[in-house]
Amino acid sequence: MKNPSNKILGLILSGLAVLFLAFDAGMKVLSVPAAVEGTTQLGYPASAVTGIGILQVILLALYLIPRTAILGAVLWTGYLGGAVATHVRVSNPLFTHVLFPVYVAILLWGGLWLRDRRTRALLAVPDQGSSATSNSK
Repeated sequence: MKNPSNKILGLILSGLAVLFLAFDAGMKVLSVPAAVEGTTQLGYPASAVTGIGILQVILLALYLIPRTAILGAVLWTGYLGGAVATHVRVSNPLFTHVLFPVYVAILLWGGLWLRDRRTRALLAVPDQGSSATSNSK
């Protein structure tokens, strides 16, 4: 897949996710009142907000460095899975709150898949007629 438009689309998808996550991390690191209020409404103590923001900054750095991008995406997936669980626990609306972290994860992984051949190799779906299946009896 050497189509340059795929790489551009991948950068756009990744960029959208990174912009949102960087904004969220910045609000938490700076302990902006809206971020503190939103986090406490989800059941987390206000004292955890800055630490969560710092964790997000570290995960963003891992995702943005090409050599560690897959590790960053895996760690973001875990973080975002926790966000889904948190929204389920407080009975937030499904499509706007509970699934929003899933949408972000799709942007992260979709962007990475389009722009990084290692990710495509890692997530490759084997062909139905591959030699591994045709040699088995």
